[in-house]
Amino acid sequence: MLKRYLLAIAGLFIIWSILDYVIHTQILGASYKATAQLWRPVGEMKMGLLYCVTLVYAAIFTLIYGKFFAVKNVETGLKYGLAFGIASGFSMGYGSFAVMPIPYNIAYTWFWGVALECAIGGLALGLIFKDGNTEPAD
Repeated sequence: MLKRYLLAIAGLFIIWSILDYVIHTQILGASYKATAQLWRPVGEMKMGLLYCVTLVYAAIFTLIYGKFFAVKNVETGLKYGLAFGIASGFSMGYGSFAVMPIPYNIAYTWFWGVALECAIGGLALGLIFKDGNTEPAD
């Protein structure tokens, strides 16, 4: 079972890192440039810390699914990912919008970006842990 957890965590880390690149450079890049006064200059950004955050997020996301869901399949994984993603995305996007002077499109994209990433992550967990690859929920 440890192999499945490690595979899932590594897989989510890779998937989410790729999606983060697309969301934050391709989709939001121009918005970030237009609001450059709000962000650290690229050379001062702490990319190692961002990757650490992504890895910890993937590990906790995986452990919650693996330990607390008795039925592990694609449907359960997708529902889990959507619920987790909507909650996390709403908090990140609109919670930040409430206290930071960011444009609405950044908040909106953060919300839907996190929701999409978690839905894809849940789908991946459902595929990795499905059918016979389960352990009882505690």
